[in-house]
Amino acid sequence: MTDKADKHPILVPVDFSRHSEAAMVHACRLAQCMDARLLVVHVVHDPNEMPGYYAKLAKKKMLTRIEDVAQEMLDEFVAHTAKQHPEVKALKKLETTLVTGIPTTRILQIAEKVDACMVVMGSKGQTGLKHLLVGSIATHIVQLCPVPVTIVKKAENNK
Repeated sequence: MTDKADKHPILVPVDFSRHSEAAMVHACRLAQCMDARLLVVHVVHDPNEMPGYYAKLAKKKMLTRIEDVAQEMLDEFVAHTAKQHPEVKALKKLETTLVTGIPTTRILQIAEKVDACMVVMGSKGQTGLKHLLVGSIATHIVQLCPVPVTIVKKAENNK
């Protein structure tokens, strides 16, 4: 049997939302079934619709690099998710990485670079005018990614 390090990872882009948490848990369960590695990625950017996204954690740290704040947020997100889902053992063994850039572009680049077997990501499921004008990262990934993509939606009334 081949070592997990030799296998193609499942790539899980996260934005620290409940939808990303649901996607990460789902991907962990898939990884366990497939005996695959799990690579969780966060793309650092300051979204137009939410300027200062990373500022809420850095408010008392005046000269903190945005990447340092994002790494702290990623670490806390993974730890929180593992605490919320203790039955999902793969949450304690996943790999994380942080990159900067345009989310869709960077996710596609990473999927190619690591030779991912699939991408699992959350989606808010936006519709209407805002979705038509801006689009969603999940929609772009589904359209452009050369490997299978699973979109996980988290119902608002679920934990």
